Formats: sequence, structure tokens, C-alpha cells
Amino acid sequence: MNIALFDFDGTITTTDMYSKFLHFSGSKPRSIIAKLVLAPFFILYKIGLLPSTNMRRLASYTAFVGRRIDELNVLGKRYADEVIPQFIREEARNKLDWHVKYGDKVVIVSASLDIYLRFWCAQQGFDLLCSEMEVRGDRYTGFYLHGDCTGANKAKFVLGKYDLSDYQRVYAYGDTKEDMEMLKLADEAYLEWQSHTSI
Repeated sequence: MNIALFDFDGTITTTDMYSKFLHFSGSKPRSIIAKLVLAPFFILYKIGLLPSTNMRRLASYTAFVGRRIDELNVLGKRYADEVIPQFIREEARNKLDWHVKYGDKVVIVSASLDIYLRFWCAQQGFDLLCSEMEVRGDRYTGFYLHGDCTGANKAKFVLGKYDLSDYQRVYAYGDTKEDMEMLKLADEAYLEWQSHTSI
């Protein structure tokens, strides 16, 4: 059996599904507060002074602190059912189907959130490694459980769950520098759907 590691946002999808979910799941009052609180940090992020992983942590905390699990489960499943399918890249769908056809293990490795990705991956029959939001009681704390699944963490999470020597061939697909450590694990690596042999 082979194993295929796929980034999600921008690789499988045509756009950033994390940001879309923040808008999809936010109430109007919370969205207004979030825009006011995050505006200065967003400016720093856009001019390159705030790393994307820090921006995501801040945005996730603002969006989800104190939210009820059952409420976000409903929203996450609806997002997986109704929104994500609209943005699946045709090339990605074809490659995912190809791996499934040949019996490969498909793993989504993403900085996107478990709140919606776990529903989408369950529908597809894919394994999932992603940024998970911490829960206490029946509410989200706003913090990440194991950190942001990006950069070096992508490779760390993969190696923490899978012994890659168990697989005949390792494939990996990504679209940004945040995927590079994961791509280095692969026998065949693809960046923006082009073979990337000089990693």
C-alpha cells in the first residue's frame, strides 16, 4: 500500500476554506468584535510582520472562545456538506480518486480546523491530521489542542501517527512553503500540482 499526504486549503480546494468558515460560523455581533480586535494584527500579517500561524491562532481564539460544541458541530457539518464541495479543485478530485482506486491510504494534513474537516474527511473515507480546537466541558476554549498543523508540525504530526517505512511509496501534495516539511517526507512530491524534485 502507498500513502498520499494532501494539504487542504489551496491544494484540494481553490480557496482558503479556513477564512471562509470564520465568516460562515460567526454571529454578526462576534464578527463585528472580531474585525475590530483583529484589524491591527491583520495589517501586520499582510505586510509580513506577523506569521500566518500566529494570525490563525488569534483569529481562531476570537472566533471560537466560549462557543458551544453542539452549535459548532451543526455548523461544521453543514459547511462540509454544502460549502466545501463548491470549492474542490478538479485536478485534486481526480488525484484523490486515483489514489482511492489503487487502494492507497489518503491523509489530509492541514492547518484548517477539525470543526469541519472531520466531517468532510469522514464522508470521503480519508484520514485526518489538522489543527484541533481545545474543548472543556461543552465549550471551546479558543486555543489549539496540539498546535497549528503547519510547517514543521505537518511532518511531526505525520511521523507521530504513521511509520512511513510501512508503505511502498509516499506521495505528498502542497501549495505553499508551509507544506515544504511534509513534502520532504515523500518519494513523490508535488507543489502546486507540479512535480517538485528539488526540495
